[in-house]
Amino acid sequence: MVLGLLFESEFRTDESYVEIYATSAEERLIPDDPFIKTAYYTISENREWIDGVIGEHAHGWKTSRLSKMSRSILRLAIYEMLYVTEIPYSVSINEAVEMSKIYDDPKARAFVNGVLNSVKNSLESEAAPEADGKDV
Repeated sequence: MVLGLLFESEFRTDESYVEIYATSAEERLIPDDPFIKTAYYTISENREWIDGVIGEHAHGWKTSRLSKMSRSILRLAIYEMLYVTEIPYSVSINEAVEMSKIYDDPKARAFVNGVLNSVKNSLESEAAPEADGKDV
Protein backbone atom coordinates (compact mmCIF):
# COMPACT_ATOMS: atom_id res chain seq x y z
CA MET A 1 0.00 0.00 0.00
CA VAL A 2 2.74 2.46 0.91
CA LEU A 3 4.65 1.66 -2.27
CA GLY A 4 1.51 2.29 -4.31
CA LEU A 5 0.98 5.66 -2.66
CA LEU A 6 4.60 6.66 -3.22
CA PHE A 7 4.44 5.61 -6.85
CA GLU A 8 1.13 7.42 -7.34
CA SER A 9 2.68 10.57 -5.87
CA GLU A 10 5.24 10.52 -8.68
CA PHE A 11 2.42 11.27 -11.13
CA ARG A 12 0.19 13.52 -9.04
CA THR A 13 2.78 16.23 -8.47
CA ASP A 14 0.20 19.02 -8.39
CA GLU A 15 -1.42 17.61 -5.24
CA SER A 16 -0.17 17.45 -1.67
CA TYR A 17 0.56 14.10 -0.09
CA VAL A 18 -2.35 14.70 2.30
CA GLU A 19 -4.74 15.09 -0.65
CA ILE A 20 -3.32 12.04 -2.40
CA TYR A 21 -3.72 9.93 0.73
CA ALA A 22 -7.28 11.13 1.35
CA THR A 23 -8.35 10.52 -2.25
CA SER A 24 -6.65 7.15 -2.39
CA ALA A 25 -8.16 6.07 0.93
CA GLU A 26 -11.62 7.04 -0.28
CA GLU A 27 -11.42 5.64 -3.82
CA ARG A 28 -9.37 2.52 -3.18
CA LEU A 29 -10.49 1.87 0.37
CA ILE A 30 -7.01 1.84 1.85
CA PRO A 31 -7.32 0.30 5.31
CA ASP A 32 -7.10 2.63 8.29
CA ASP A 33 -3.66 1.35 9.20
CA PRO A 34 -1.38 3.61 11.24
CA PHE A 35 1.76 2.09 9.64
CA ILE A 36 0.61 2.97 6.12
CA LYS A 37 -0.32 6.55 6.98
CA THR A 38 2.72 7.18 9.17
CA ALA A 39 5.12 5.71 6.61
CA TYR A 40 3.60 7.62 3.68
CA TYR A 41 3.42 10.92 5.56
CA THR A 42 6.94 10.61 7.01
CA ILE A 43 8.46 9.72 3.64
CA SER A 44 6.59 12.57 1.96
CA GLU A 45 7.58 15.10 4.62
CA ASN A 46 11.23 13.99 4.49
CA ARG A 47 11.45 13.20 0.79
CA GLU A 48 14.25 15.65 -0.01
CA TRP A 49 16.38 14.34 2.84
CA ILE A 50 15.66 10.67 1.93
CA ASP A 51 16.44 11.46 -1.71
CA GLY A 52 19.72 12.96 -0.53
CA VAL A 53 20.54 9.67 1.20
CA ILE A 54 19.71 7.84 -2.04
CA GLY A 55 21.89 10.21 -4.05
CA GLU A 56 24.78 9.84 -1.63
CA HIS A 57 24.73 6.05 -2.03
CA ALA A 58 23.72 5.80 -5.69
CA HIS A 59 27.28 6.60 -6.82
CA GLY A 60 26.99 8.56 -10.03
CA TRP A 61 23.21 8.45 -10.37
CA LYS A 62 21.01 11.45 -9.72
CA THR A 63 17.83 10.53 -7.90
CA SER A 64 15.82 12.38 -10.54
CA ARG A 65 17.18 10.04 -13.23
CA LEU A 66 16.01 6.85 -11.49
CA SER A 67 12.77 5.23 -12.59
CA LYS A 68 9.73 6.29 -10.60
CA MET A 69 9.39 2.75 -9.28
CA SER A 70 13.04 2.48 -8.20
CA ARG A 71 12.76 5.83 -6.40
CA SER A 72 9.59 4.71 -4.64
CA ILE A 73 11.09 1.37 -3.58
CA LEU A 74 14.27 3.02 -2.32
CA ARG A 75 12.34 5.69 -0.42
CA LEU A 76 10.26 3.06 1.35
CA ALA A 77 13.24 0.86 2.24
CA ILE A 78 15.32 3.78 3.50
CA TYR A 79 12.36 4.99 5.56
CA GLU A 80 12.22 1.57 7.21
CA MET A 81 15.97 1.54 7.78
CA LEU A 82 15.99 5.00 9.35
CA TYR A 83 12.68 5.17 11.19
CA VAL A 84 11.41 1.65 11.95
CA THR A 85 13.94 0.16 14.34
CA GLU A 86 12.08 -3.13 14.81
CA ILE A 87 12.63 -4.07 11.16
CA PRO A 88 16.18 -5.38 10.58
CA TYR A 89 18.07 -3.77 7.72
CA SER A 90 18.34 -7.13 5.95
CA VAL A 91 14.55 -7.50 5.91
CA SER A 92 14.04 -4.03 4.43
CA ILE A 93 16.68 -4.72 1.78
CA ASN A 94 15.24 -8.13 0.91
CA GLU A 95 11.70 -6.76 0.61
CA ALA A 96 12.93 -3.92 -1.61
CA VAL A 97 14.78 -6.32 -3.90
CA GLU A 98 11.69 -8.56 -4.11
CA MET A 99 9.47 -5.57 -4.96
CA SER A 100 12.00 -4.54 -7.56
CA LYS A 101 11.84 -8.00 -9.14
CA ILE A 102 8.07 -7.76 -9.41
CA TYR A 103 7.45 -4.11 -10.29
CA ASP A 104 10.64 -2.71 -11.83
CA ASP A 105 13.02 -3.34 -14.68
CA PRO A 106 15.06 -6.57 -14.22
CA LYS A 107 18.29 -4.54 -14.11
CA ALA A 108 16.99 -2.42 -11.23
CA ARG A 109 17.20 -5.12 -8.57
CA ALA A 110 21.01 -5.11 -8.48
CA PHE A 111 21.03 -1.31 -8.32
CA VAL A 112 18.44 -1.25 -5.50
CA ASN A 113 20.38 -3.92 -3.62
CA GLY A 114 23.67 -2.01 -4.02
CA VAL A 115 22.26 1.32 -2.87
CA LEU A 116 20.54 -0.20 0.16
CA ASN A 117 23.59 -2.24 1.17
CA SER A 118 25.65 0.94 1.01
CA VAL A 119 23.10 2.70 3.24
CA LYS A 120 23.13 -0.28 5.64
CA ASN A 121 26.94 -0.25 5.84
CA SER A 122 26.92 3.47 6.51
CA LEU A 123 24.29 3.15 9.25
CA GLU A 124 26.14 0.27 10.87
CA SER A 125 29.46 2.13 10.84
CA GLU A 126 27.78 5.19 12.40
CA ALA A 127 26.32 3.00 15.14
CA ALA A 128 29.59 1.23 15.94
CA PRO A 129 31.45 2.63 18.93
CA GLU A 130 34.62 4.40 17.97
CA ALA A 131 37.88 3.00 19.26
CA ASP A 132 39.75 5.50 21.34
CA GLY A 133 43.05 3.61 21.32
CA LYS A 134 42.88 2.74 25.03
CA ASP A 135 43.31 -0.80 26.25
CA VAL A 136 40.35 -2.16 28.11
